[in-house]
Amino acid sequence: MTRIYISVGSNIEPETYLRNAATALRAHLGELRLSPVYQSEAVGFEGEHFLNMVIGADTSLGISDLVALLKQIELDNGRKPGAKKFSARTLDLDLLLFGDLVCHDPIELPRAEIRYNAFVLWPLADIAPERVHPLAGQTYAELWQQFDKQSQRLWPVAFSWNDDSLI
Repeated sequence: MTRIYISVGSNIEPETYLRNAATALRAHLGELRLSPVYQSEAVGFEGEHFLNMVIGADTSLGISDLVALLKQIELDNGRKPGAKKFSARTLDLDLLLFGDLVCHDPIELPRAEIRYNAFVLWPLADIAPERVHPLAGQTYAELWQQFDKQSQRLWPVAFSWNDDSLI
């Protein structure tokens, strides 16, 4: 089994789609570790605020199968294939970490945005504070402590899962 971390974001009916994502991931991966939910401004375009979180899980799937599963969950939840990178979305699922693997194919791991986007780093530091970034050599708690928190607005929000089995 490999420990994975997935970034989850939405700015179209975000409460609904975060719940849908967690439910689908639990059905495929089993027990999940959920970060708190944060709200952030859209990055790279003008749009509604996003709700973001990170989900940790263990999987026996390979990277390609896992990425395909994440893309299918996005499509099942109304994500438009081929939509612009910086645009509103029902659901965005990005594999951040696959154990301590460092690779560029089939995707870049660890995902570079871990170190540059508060909406990824803060929730990751919440659920994996002592885990060490395989390239930076620092824990996620240390990386978050050093992050320029004035550079991106991000704030925790109260979130009701409506399903006690997820929390």
